[in-house]
Amino acid sequence: MATTMLQPDPREPLRPSGDTPARRPAPSPASRRPRWTSADLFGAADEIEIEHGDAVYRMRITSMGKLILTK
Repeated sequence: MATTMLQPDPREPLRPSGDTPARRPAPSPASRRPRWTSADLFGAADEIEIEHGDAVYRMRITSMGKLILTK
């Protein structure tokens, strides 16, 4: 049986992992920065594009499982 991964809707802002309406942990001083899992960002893709100002960056997962960000 095949598993289908859902891609995030690019029109909707991503929520940090664990941040759901039913379960939203209280922020602690050490965890005030938002955090996303690579699975949340990439879905089934191995490369994504990130817009920052006027530039577009590419982030990809290497064959060794590392992340590389390029302009």
